[in-house]
Amino acid sequence: MAGHELSPPPRPDACELCGRAAPLTKHHLIPRSLHGKARYRRRFARAERLTAILWVCHPCHRHLHAVLSERELADHYRSREALLGHPEIRAFVDWLATKPAGFKPKRPRRRRR
Repeated sequence: MAGHELSPPPRPDACELCGRAAPLTKHHLIPRSLHGKARYRRRFARAERLTAILWVCHPCHRHLHAVLSERELADHYRSREALLGHPEIRAFVDWLATKPAGFKPKRPRRRRR
């Protein structure tokens, strides 16, 4: 089967960042908006662009995209370890991990850079 090798990693039982049991979404470590750009097509194979995924809860996913640009994500934060190495992401994940599964943090009002 040709498309089988392009399957995302299996969905875990909990967020891969905060560890809470919550509804999960796919976070593409190489953002989909960049998949067609020549720079990223040269750097990453199609299979890597499509399968480099973390399963994260909605609050973690929103926070990742509020803190980091698409290019920052693709260029510097393409792994769970790299994301957790970012101080603002790490502080949020550590804080969120102490909250119950149904907890939804208020969305901060942030200015775009």
